[in-house]
Amino acid sequence: MTLGRGLLVAVLLATAVVLQTAVLAPLRLPGATPDLVLLVVVALALVQGPTAGMVTGFAGGLLLDTVPPASGALGRWALVLCLVGLLAGRLRDAAERSVFLPIVIVAGCSVLATVGYAATGLLLGDPGVTASGVVSAVPAAMLYDVLLSPFVVPVVMLLARRFEVSTTYARGRR
Repeated sequence: MTLGRGLLVAVLLATAVVLQTAVLAPLRLPGATPDLVLLVVVALALVQGPTAGMVTGFAGGLLLDTVPPASGALGRWALVLCLVGLLAGRLRDAAERSVFLPIVIVAGCSVLATVGYAATGLLLGDPGVTASGVVSAVPAAMLYDVLLSPFVVPVVMLLARRFEVSTTYARGRR
């Protein structure tokens, strides 16, 4: 990963974390909070592949794990979003041939992230995780993420592709 691409990823993740924690979380939407970090991770993984998706997911998850009002054990979001980045990156080739598949991938990754975070909470004895809470959070999280995905995922993918083209072009001119 080049320095410029790393900077782009850092800016996108930082922006997503700030918007998610400072703007969306205080809205107290029923069931769940939209997951902008997940959308950024999925979009970048769909452009850059599974390895970059895992690294991006780990970094975004670590930010979520440490930024107030972080709750739970350090590394839970990092693990979950690392797996989300891997899955989305592995579906990269199929997603390139479809307009709707990225939205389906977002829906699946949203469910995976919500259930994965809850499962790690259960394994670690988090008292805030209940079966009824998970059952109500999964559809809400998926709905919010799918509704936001047409506004976030294509923009992030466009930025990542444009940046890839510009760095490739700049390297070729040397």
